[in-house]
Amino acid sequence: MSQFGHVSAVNLRGQNNLNNLWSSQSWRCYCLDGKMNTLSFASSDAMGSKLKSPAAHAFMTRSGKDVSPLKVVCIDYPRPGIESSVNYLEAAYLSSTFRNSPRPYKPLKIVIAGAGLAGLSTAKYLADAGHKPILLEGRDVLGGKVAAWKDDDGDWYETGLHIFFGAYPNVQNLFGELGINDRLQWKEHSMIFAMPNKPGEFSRFDFPEVLPAPLNGIWAILKNSEMLTWPEKVKFAVGLLPAIIGGQSYVEAQDGITVKDWMRKQGIPDRVTDEVFIAMSKALNFINPNELSMQCILIALNRFLQEKHGSKMAFLDGNPPERLCMPIVDHITSQGGEVRLNSRIQKIELNKDGSVKNFVLNNGSTVEGDVYVFATPVDILKLLLPEDWKEIQYFQKLDKLVGVPVINVHIWFDRKLKNTYDHLLFSRSSLLSVYADMSVTCKEYYDPNKSMLELVFAPAEEWISRSDTEIIDATMEELAKLFPNEISADQTKAKILKYHVVKTPRSVYKTVPGSEPCRPLQRSPIEGFYLAGDYTKQKYLASMEGAVLSGKLCAQAIVEDYELLASREPKKLTEASLV
Repeated sequence: MSQFGHVSAVNLRGQNNLNNLWSSQSWRCYCLDGKMNTLSFASSDAMGSKLKSPAAHAFMTRSGKDVSPLKVVCIDYPRPGIESSVNYLEAAYLSSTFRNSPRPYKPLKIVIAGAGLAGLSTAKYLADAGHKPILLEGRDVLGGKVAAWKDDDGDWYETGLHIFFGAYPNVQNLFGELGINDRLQWKEHSMIFAMPNKPGEFSRFDFPEVLPAPLNGIWAILKNSEMLTWPEKVKFAVGLLPAIIGGQSYVEAQDGITVKDWMRKQGIPDRVTDEVFIAMSKALNFINPNELSMQCILIALNRFLQEKHGSKMAFLDGNPPERLCMPIVDHITSQGGEVRLNSRIQKIELNKDGSVKNFVLNNGSTVEGDVYVFATPVDILKLLLPEDWKEIQYFQKLDKLVGVPVINVHIWFDRKLKNTYDHLLFSRSSLLSVYADMSVTCKEYYDPNKSMLELVFAPAEEWISRSDTEIIDATMEELAKLFPNEISADQTKAKILKYHVVKTPRSVYKTVPGSEPCRPLQRSPIEGFYLAGDYTKQKYLASMEGAVLSGKLCAQAIVEDYELLASREPKKLTEASLV
């Protein structure tokens, strides 16, 4: 490829490592030659320079064999042209409505529970509209499902392995609004799958830059001859025709059927499910195709195939609390809002009329406001739901929504692993979902001498209660298949320096058949009480994009209800709110 951009790190076999490639500026590579053993750099503020080298693509698509004395192992690509897409423009317009809305004559004091992306998004856009959010977070760390912690060695470990897609228009707008677009490290437009029947080898779907959507996706599928046969590709394409023709209404109607059953219903061979959609299902919702609703897969495929850069991926350049969440907090506080950590809610206290009186915290103090928002995971809301609300159908339907368990594993090795890419990798393992060598893909975690693998252990239902040692042992057995020449389960090859295991017993809601009708709108039947979270009604399901969009929709509902909320008095719950 000629568009080759930002070289982050290099590995010179037989040469000294370059330890200080990262600086406050980007780097432009002027010379890359597989016959040379050095690179020539020049400092530059421009990101994404043009590099013409016939050998360039070969470096990025290497096989398991180490054939070159010089190997570029970490390359960032220019930000894709997503700003012209319809979805991006729609998201940008929604953002602008908060900034351009009439300034409230009486700014509302809005108390928001939960400083994950949904709560942060709600607070950010309400602050943009001129209101005064008070964001309460129960833990001592921001981010919710994107939280991370620093260990005693100064290394970070995260709740999950987070990928930012081009098809995340509200997230991409948020980065732009905060002025932090440069914190996304874009990777080449590919999807890379491990080959279980060929340990240590990978199969790629490469999306050509020169083709528009959906032709680039179709080309990527047709060019891959290792995972699916031509007859399987034809049957899969024919099976997808109803979704292509039927559009959004057809997609929504598939909520009631699992991926596995839908594939069989469409006459698509089980091998297609096994080869592609087990990995995709686990990546999307941490469960297998026999449980996942087909609606989830079709929504993802629609975004990836209809938007040229939809499936293009980026990594955040460091830990999410500091690199993503803090800029949102800074924006909120600059507009007069507040963010309070270690403020766990113990109870939602009600007025006699059934409306919210205040939030009671664990320390016994109370927080009062004009409006209240719950932006926690659905399981926490259900635990704290007042008895008087439990007979209301709006809340009763939440019983169907249950968070899925997931485990995130971090392993630091005593050496630099070679059989990897500067990208997200689909393991196609029975125990693991996706993984990445974060010492290569992420600027803050970069290490020229040692690898740190971050892996999603899923499905985790049977493992969530097991010890960290058991989980690491099982992970090492799987890694021995992915790195047969470098890792062995008994550590006779690469040795573990340390590890962290982060268990989330209830993560994103489990997108099983029949869950879609149970997802609530952000505006509840309780006057002055709203919900935000990826489980609420929005088109991006359980994802970071869904969380951010839910916050915007929650803020939009509050702004729309402003006149009522600014003048309201406690009222009796009507019969209509009880159904």
